[in-house]
Amino acid sequence: MADLIIIAYDSEAKAEAARQELLKLQKEYLIELGDAVVAVRQEDGSIKLHQMINTTVAGAASGGLWGGLVGLLFLNPLLGMAIGAGAGALAGKFTDVGINDDFIRQASSALGPNQAALCVLVGKVTADKVVADMAQFGGTVLQTSLSKEQEEKLQAALKGA
Repeated sequence: MADLIIIAYDSEAKAEAARQELLKLQKEYLIELGDAVVAVRQEDGSIKLHQMINTTVAGAASGGLWGGLVGLLFLNPLLGMAIGAGAGALAGKFTDVGINDDFIRQASSALGPNQAALCVLVGKVTADKVVADMAQFGGTVLQTSLSKEQEEKLQAALKGA
C-alpha cells in the first residue's frame, strides 16, 4: 500500500530541489515513488501543479505514432499523424495519473503566496536513509496517510534541519 505525504516549503525552488533529491534516491533504490508533484500557490491565489509526467505531451507523441501508422493504410501518414497527435494530446490533457489533481489543489490551499508543497505517493521506502537525506530541505508536514507516530517522527526530522 502506498503512503501519501505532503510537505510545505517556503519556495518553489526548495520544493523542486526536494523532488529532484527524491528522484535521485529512487535511482539508488531507496524509495519507490508512485507520483511526485510540486504544487505552487500563485500571487493570485491559484494553485499551479508541476507534474512528474506531462500526460499531454505523452499523449500527443503516442497519438502521432499510432496516427501515422493508421495513416499509412490510407496512404496519407502526415494527416494521420496530425489527427492522432491532436487526439492523443486531448486525451492526455484529461488523464490524471497518480495523485488526484483536485485533492492536491485542496490540500495545497493552506499555502501562502509563492509557497510550494511537495506531494509524494510513496510505495516502498528505506525510511531511515531517506528521511535523514530529506531533512536538509526542512519543510512542514501538511498532510500524510502515515500513522500519528510516523508523522511526528517525520516532522521532527524536518524541523531538525
